[in-house]
Formats: sequence, C-alpha cells, structure tokens
Amino acid sequence: MQQHPTPHGATLTGPAADPAAPFAQHYRRPQEHPFRAEDRERVTLLLGGLTRSQDRLLQAVFEGQGYRAALLPLPTRADLQTGKEYGNNGQCNPTYFTVGSLVRYLIRLRDEEGMGTQQILRDYAFLTAGSCGPCRFGMYESEYRLALRNAGFEGFRVLIFEQSGAITQNGERGGLEITPELFLGLLNAILIGDTLNAIGYQVRPYEREPGALQRTMEACIRLCEEALRNPPQPAAPGLVAHLLARLFNLKQPQHAALLLDRLRSGYYCDTLERCRELLEQQVEVDYTRPRPLVKITGEFWAQTTEGEGNYHIFRFLEGEGAEVLVEPVATWVDYLLHDIDLKLRDRRGLPASLDGTPYPTRTLRSMLQGFRRRVAVRLAQWAFVREHERIRHAAGGTTHPLVSQHELQALGHPYYNPRATGGEGYLEVAKNIYYFHRHLAHMTLSLKPFGCMPSTQSDGAQAAVMAHYPDLIYLPVETSGEGEINAYSRVQMALGEAKSRCKEEFRAALAQSGHTLEEIRAYVAAHPELRRPLQPIPHHPATIGRAANFILHVAARMANDPARHATTPGQFVPHDA
Repeated sequence: MQQHPTPHGATLTGPAADPAAPFAQHYRRPQEHPFRAEDRERVTLLLGGLTRSQDRLLQAVFEGQGYRAALLPLPTRADLQTGKEYGNNGQCNPTYFTVGSLVRYLIRLRDEEGMGTQQILRDYAFLTAGSCGPCRFGMYESEYRLALRNAGFEGFRVLIFEQSGAITQNGERGGLEITPELFLGLLNAILIGDTLNAIGYQVRPYEREPGALQRTMEACIRLCEEALRNPPQPAAPGLVAHLLARLFNLKQPQHAALLLDRLRSGYYCDTLERCRELLEQQVEVDYTRPRPLVKITGEFWAQTTEGEGNYHIFRFLEGEGAEVLVEPVATWVDYLLHDIDLKLRDRRGLPASLDGTPYPTRTLRSMLQGFRRRVAVRLAQWAFVREHERIRHAAGGTTHPLVSQHELQALGHPYYNPRATGGEGYLEVAKNIYYFHRHLAHMTLSLKPFGCMPSTQSDGAQAAVMAHYPDLIYLPVETSGEGEINAYSRVQMALGEAKSRCKEEFRAALAQSGHTLEEIRAYVAAHPELRRPLQPIPHHPATIGRAANFILHVAARMANDPARHATTPGQFVPHDA
C-alpha cells in the first residue's frame, strides 16, 4: 500500500495514490477584496432581482444612505445562455438569469468601456439575497462565485443579504452595514413598489388612452425615489423609546425612536397621495370592459420578474385581454415573520442550551426569553402590515390588502404542512384556495423554474385541492427559458375558460342591473368621477370581475340618482382594446 503526503500535510493511501496523479484539492471559497467602510464612496453596489420599479426605489434608498448603487439590466435570453455557459449544469433559471446578467454587465465594462479587470474588482460589488434553505436557493452564492471565476472575474465581491439580516462577505461582516435607517428605508421601498405595481396592473387593461398610465407611473416613481432618497430625520428618543430599547435589547434608544417616528409619520403617505392625485388627473379608464382576473402565484423570483425569466407572461396576459393580479413582495416578508413566530411557538419551554443551571430555573428563563422574542416578532409583523395598509390607503386603497398569514396557514394546512419550509412554503396552495373561495380571481397561474423542489411539492398537493374544488381554474407553468411557445399555448387554453366565465358573469351583472350596456356607458360619460382609475368599486357577493362589479355599482348609483334621465345613450364611446 503506497502512502503519499498531500500539500496540506495529510496522507493519501491506497491503490489510487499515484505519485504522477494530480492531488484532489478541497474546495475553498474564493478570496475577495474586503469591502470596508472607507470604500463606500468608491464601490458601486449592483442591485437587481425584484420588479423594475422596486429595484429603482431600492437604489434610491442606498444612495440616500451614502452608498453608490446601480441596477443590473433586466435579464434576457442572452443572460440565460451566459449563465449556463459559465455555471454548473442543473441549476434553476433564476440563477442562470441573474448571474448571466451580472457577468454580461461586467464584460461590457471590460470590453466596451475599456475598464480593467482589477479596476472592476476594486470598484464594483454585487448585493443579493442568500439562504441555507432546502432547495437550490442555498447554492446560489457558490454558483455566482463559480460563474464569475469562470468568466475571468475571480475575487469579485458578492455580498449576501441572508434571511438573518446580516451582510456577510467571506463569512464575515463587511463595510455594508444594515442600520435601522437603511433597513426601514428598504422596507418602505418594497411596500411602495408593491402598491405602485398593483395599481399599474389594475389600471392598464382599462385605460382609455394607451400610454397615459405609463407616463404617469414614471412621474410617480420619480416622486417616490426622491422621498426615499431624502428621508426625514427622527426626533430625539423619549421615555417610550428608552423603555422599548430596554425591553427588546436594542443597542441604542435612537433605534426605537426612529421606529416610533416612522410609525407616526405620514411622510411616505403624503408622497403616495400626490401620486394618487396625478393618476386621477391624467388617466381615464373604462371599467365597462370585461377582463378575466388572473392571480399570479408560484416561486418567488419567477412570479416577480418582469422579463424573459417568466416569458414576459404579464405582458402576454394583458395582450390576451386579462387583468393580472400580481403577488406583492410584502407577502413573502410577512410569511417569513410568521414562520419565525411559528418556530418560537414550537420551542416554547425548551432551553436554548444545556448548562449547569437547575432545570426549573433554566426552563423558566427560556420561557421568558421566548416570550420576549415572540412579542418582538408579533410587534414587527403588526407594524409591517400596518405600514402596508397606510401606504395602500394613501394611494387610493383600491389594491388588495395583505392576506392574513393565519388564514392562509389554516387554508393550506389540510394539504401542506406549514412547518415544511423552503420556497413559498404553504403559500402556493393557500393562495390558490383563498382567491377562489373569496371570489377574487377567475384563474390562478403558478410560475416556477423547472425542477423547483418546493413548487413541485406544492403541485403534488394541488391535485388534492383540485379534487375538492373542481370549479377552480389552476395552471402550473415551469419556466425553463426556451419553452415560451408551449407555455403560451397552455395559458391560452386555460385563459379561454376564464374568459367564458368572465363574460357570463358580466352578462349576469347587466341583467341584474336592469340596464343596457349603452345606458350604463352613457351614465358614466355624464359623471367624470366614474372614469377615475382609483375610484372605489364595492365587491359584490360571488362576483369576481372588475367590470361586473362596476356595472352593479353604477346601477346602484343610477337607482338613487333622480337626474339620471338627463343622460342620453351614445354620449360615451368607449375605446375598444
């Protein structure tokens, strides 16, 4: 039996220990240039991964806190091919699209703008989310580093924003510090972006002048960017702030004062009210057009991105005459908080560690610590949902509120164990039932990467859901990057049934109203407030579509309007999409 020393002092034994064979090297994380506080004025943080409006708002937050930030381009098919070229086989397409977009951005800096590789490594860093979850998401970080090394950018900094909230680099804290100001700014950017996105998808299928909404939304995003870039200064901490800091072990009372100030302040709400005024002044809608409502669920990235990563599916659905009900990023944040609370509840009474403390004392101490943590998580969840509601109401209050996680857990529990985490967890199953049971969508479209493990588990549970709700229209679509023709065909078939239900519902609403469509449109023509995009439209029982609910709403107004005889049929000529 031959023995040979290795470069690290270990010994290889056995028949395979051939002196001429190369030694097998253990994997080592690539060493990167450290990102220090003094580098903030020079290093540009590259951002991307959410919707385009949210990415822009997040960029404004970082710039307002003294960082340099830039957005990666929206991923394209070419980015997918680049990601496959430089990365491992068998990864899911969020990895390929994201790292491909990053690599091609750096290649353009090097080859087209003449920037040297060392200058790129010195002046740029990539900030992204990370996790140690059960699916391939836990491998994203290593995949990013592998692809960067293979593309000639070994040592490029990848800063990981983990679910614990820490910014790490090579396992250590770097120069990017998540201060309370930055953290609250990022949360507000997500909430504002969610609201603006929901308004855009809600209004666009009904706008009378194509393009008017896009111009106005651009002005709204600029207003919100300016507000996030220049947040108000908090007041000095008072007695309540000191008590909260002591209760929750906050390092400084100023952190509690900042949180209290943001909860009381109407700064961002004032900005959203200005956006609402712009939309009401510059956009007119025709809510008498029946449009099937399609709820989007699925894996987080696939259901969020607005590019070729999901075949431009939102644009395709709108082109086919549907209204898209997108999922807010805030739902996922709320789900994470709820999951933390669930784990703390499961560990109630269990000691965090075994030491020499007597068992009764250790158990009591553990219960008190767990109670304090649960109170903190519950307060954080309450504050987050409250802020979402404030922003939503400031923007008109017509978009959907956040769904209670307790209700979603209860709906999904018969089909999906809430403690089986990873990906969207029980959310895919629960949201499918919720939006069908509450008559909020004609159809549910679930988007996911090919071979996504958590979504595959959800699809298995969806078979039982479909058996118990046979009238539910549910379509899962795996996005692989090259199968859009097949995906479009499947979506069109399911959407055809949703359209039939929507039109039948619209005809039933007209019959119930006792008026013809021409009479309804004539009344709308005589009342400008009924052409406002953010007018409140009551949701009637068992009525899903916005147009059907609008018909019933207008009919109720006509029944209580003594001057309705003054309108003449034919005054209002709607724009037919």
